[in-house]
Amino acid sequence: MTHTAPLIVVMGVSAVGKSTIGAQIAERLGAPFRDADDLHPAVNVEKMRAGVALDDDDRWPWLDIVGLELASADASGLVIACSALRRGYRDRLRAQAPTTCFVHLHADDAVLTARAAGRTGHFMPPSLLASQLATLEALADDERGLVVDVDAPIDDIVERAVAGLRDLGVTRP
Repeated sequence: MTHTAPLIVVMGVSAVGKSTIGAQIAERLGAPFRDADDLHPAVNVEKMRAGVALDDDDRWPWLDIVGLELASADASGLVIACSALRRGYRDRLRAQAPTTCFVHLHADDAVLTARAAGRTGHFMPPSLLASQLATLEALADDERGLVVDVDAPIDDIVERAVAGLRDLGVTRP
């Protein structure tokens, strides 16, 4: 399918703000927003809720579902919040949706730890943050995307992301 609007994955570790920032990027671009957490099979959610990190056998089917969401997006595009921590995971998404661009939200470990500890009502416990940080692989030079530090008010972070996407030619000026 040819897309007239971008396919964007807002990525990063737990508590970095993927859902909040992703939803606002989608709003700014006039694109739908999905949270990949909503696409996890129940067994994955229960595993994480119990404080057990997912392994690749848990992640591959979920990533295939996320990739299918991207690939089946209509002409308005799609912004999806998804951890996409490893290059291999991002490759799996791009296998189904090759034009996908990644916005990697970044924060210092101390900021993330404080945010994770302060979150309520999320199935991902703060104890799993360390495993996510250990798993995270930065975007490689040959991956279409950008890194945005989340060290500012939300509106500023969203503006940085949208400007970066524009600079990459992902969105229209």
